[in-house]
Amino acid sequence: MDALNKTLATPPEVPMAMPAQDFSQKPAVKYAGQGFKAFLARLITFGGATLLTAFACYQMILIVSEGNVTFLQWVMVGLFGLTFVWIALAACGAVSGLLLSKKSRGNSDMDISDTRTVLLMPVYNEDPSETCAALYSMGMALHDKGLGEQFELFIISDSRNPDVWVKETAAVDHLRQSLQGKINVWYRRRHDNRAKKAGNVHEFVTRWGGRYDYMIVLDADSLLSADTLNTLVAEMAHDPNSGIIQTLPCLYRGDTLFARLQQFAGSVYGPIVARGISAWQGNDGNYWGHNAIIRVSAFAESAGLPTLGGVKPFKGDILSHDFVEAALMRRAGWSVTMLPDVKGSWEESPPSLSDVAVRDRRWAQGNIQHLAVLKARGLRWPNRFHMLTGVMGYMASPFWLALIVVGIAMSVQIHYVDVEYFSDQMTLIPNWPLFDSERMIELFIMTMGVLLVPKVLGLLRAFFHRPLRKPLGVIRMTLSTLVEIFFSVLYAPIFMLIHCKHVFDIFRGRDSGWATQQRQSRGIPWKLVCRQHVWHTAIGVATTGLLYYYSPALLIWLSPTLAGLILAIPLAGLSGSKRFASGLKSLGILNIPEDVTECTEMQLRERYGKSLAQMIASVNIRTLLQDEAQQRAHFSLASKLPPAPRGEPHIHYLSACAKIDDADTSEEALSWLNNDEKLTILSDRQLFQGLAGKAQSA
Repeated sequence: MDALNKTLATPPEVPMAMPAQDFSQKPAVKYAGQGFKAFLARLITFGGATLLTAFACYQMILIVSEGNVTFLQWVMVGLFGLTFVWIALAACGAVSGLLLSKKSRGNSDMDISDTRTVLLMPVYNEDPSETCAALYSMGMALHDKGLGEQFELFIISDSRNPDVWVKETAAVDHLRQSLQGKINVWYRRRHDNRAKKAGNVHEFVTRWGGRYDYMIVLDADSLLSADTLNTLVAEMAHDPNSGIIQTLPCLYRGDTLFARLQQFAGSVYGPIVARGISAWQGNDGNYWGHNAIIRVSAFAESAGLPTLGGVKPFKGDILSHDFVEAALMRRAGWSVTMLPDVKGSWEESPPSLSDVAVRDRRWAQGNIQHLAVLKARGLRWPNRFHMLTGVMGYMASPFWLALIVVGIAMSVQIHYVDVEYFSDQMTLIPNWPLFDSERMIELFIMTMGVLLVPKVLGLLRAFFHRPLRKPLGVIRMTLSTLVEIFFSVLYAPIFMLIHCKHVFDIFRGRDSGWATQQRQSRGIPWKLVCRQHVWHTAIGVATTGLLYYYSPALLIWLSPTLAGLILAIPLAGLSGSKRFASGLKSLGILNIPEDVTECTEMQLRERYGKSLAQMIASVNIRTLLQDEAQQRAHFSLASKLPPAPRGEPHIHYLSACAKIDDADTSEEALSWLNNDEKLTILSDRQLFQGLAGKAQSA
């Protein structure tokens, strides 16, 4: 282990340039062929989706061609095609995943002793007992495998809440003591949150990137097994052209209904979808921002992000940086791949509908921002498609809503508009919107079938996949699938309206901000649930009444959608229910393999996390004022404020000094200080001592 790890918060800097890339310049790069398997997977996925969509649209045209086709009917055909193509791509991708897959090359036994890899965890106002527990578990597992010399842990913090920060430094200090002599643990909190997570990683690379061959980027809820970490490094070391290797993170630790629905779907359907994506993308892969290994030199050389110009929501820092970084590395010639069959990679799901809506607001803005990146020169078409898929993940909702609105408008039109039912010519057919109802039923059944293909294929694969079949059982998996489909149908229209609001807010220039993600359920007040979803219920009730009067037939078709909206409030409350989820778990419903046989890393994380949470529970600024040991631990990890440029003094430093001088006691001073001033005091030991002196003189 590095002897400096005992005394310094960070290792000596080994700078590495990471210039912002020029989107207007196309690099002169030759790309190796993808091979027949990738070609076949692309043919199945995109060729199959094209044929399915063409057939479905042709059937829709036949449905509306019973009479003279109206403008609204043509609009309906267009909107149907836009929404159908995405479910067709998912279905055909699942088929290619069943038939084809990119597997690891079996290099886990390769000697990696001459490499150095950092497990890089960016954090932002996270629960430090949770983040440090995950790092402790991975650090101990690596040490037990004899890999402590080849890996290091590095926490890069953007925390802006002073109460969180003092707990964070206390937790990191305990983590460093626990892993001393086993694996190096480094910590840095930056004072400037410029460019958010991407900027945090950028600063790390430019200051310490030259120290490492590879970095495995983590989220605050990430956990990887030692075998998986070793495999990722071995795979990367074996292929000198490899830039990024992405794992398939499985969801775990869910204790609410929504989280357990998500993690069951990820465990049973996720692998076949991921295998399909891996097969068709080949070396033109994607990066999801975490649980992936990156060649640091390649990342620095080719993935520096520029600041976008233009107008909101497209200008500014690139929020969903991961897709763009993958595209830039591939543009520079590095391969970006995924290994969906490598297990031992986990993350957590948002615990409720409300929590995922908050997360999706930021993701929606970042993904829609990619429309401004698509014009960058030299990008590979699969990378452009990844970005377009991210955009459509949110834009599909307005299209779906528009399709429903068109159907309702046609019902009202038939009822009210003075249509020329018969022309001057002799005819037995009136000129009004007509539909072939029998063909419409057939198309509806076909659409539902295509929608369910990934789930059905995933379930069938699970029946024959021992690691899933043995712990979960065929009958319980089947029942779980039915439960998951039932709730997915009900939650889908709620997400439709949530995403529509996100898109509307984004295009009128409202910024998403940077909210801390909720990872563990703390309960949802019913008052908040009602306020968030009352308008969903109102829309559902009003639409039901409208269709009951104008078109009972359309009401029947839309009944699943309207049921989800009418029941939005109880469904949202139920999504965060631990009791209901626990009841299903006791019956073996929505279980995942980790519920039956928990791995060592998870058990170690739970034990250490509970112990650490108790240890730091009482730590705050006030206890720091009284405890010299806590002070030493905090200031050994806190970086000093950077020097102020001439003519631009640290305003928060000056105001903190003035408030401390004016106060009679530390308690009075703390009551006056805002968060930025508290952060400044916690970054300057001399200023902190001035505050502590007030406590002694009180």
